Amino acid sequence: MTEPADPTLTEPPGPARLNAGRLWAGGVATAIVAALVVVAGVYIARGILGIPVLAPRAAGSLGSSTTAVYAAVAAAGALLATGLLHVLMLETPQPVTFFVWITALADVIVVAAPFGQPAPLASKVFTAVINLVAGVAVISLLTGVARGAVRPRPAAPAPSPHMQPR
Repeated sequence: MTEPADPTLTEPPGPARLNAGRLWAGGVATAIVAALVVVAGVYIARGILGIPVLAPRAAGSLGSSTTAVYAAVAAAGALLATGLLHVLMLETPQPVTFFVWITALADVIVVAAPFGQPAPLASKVFTAVINLVAGVAVISLLTGVARGAVRPRPAAPAPSPHMQPR
């Protein structure tokens, strides 16, 4: 009967290991945060400041069904960013650096996008602010998740002084 292998000997020492489950759990939590940033932003714009973001003023403090779509798109963007981060962490040198650059440039695009729409300036500005806050949240949360999803591999066991070659 053979004994189970020592887990420290099954993997060679070397680069850290990615815990994909932990990465994706953090990605799902980030998606929830991104959606809530949108809902909170729309509520502040419409309900407190009276700025008609996404729908006419008559739609109420949370807007219309477009608010749910906007929140869902923010959540989907966070999950897409998690997928990008996962791929980068598997094979790219400096994956977090590349992730920050790619997502920051994508955030610049979504911040600028409202200014190409036919809407009052205040609506465009506040939508851009919501997009900026959601993007910064996704970037900052996922960079932290990336650090927490990496586990160092165990070091190779040192040779025992009692085990001298014969």
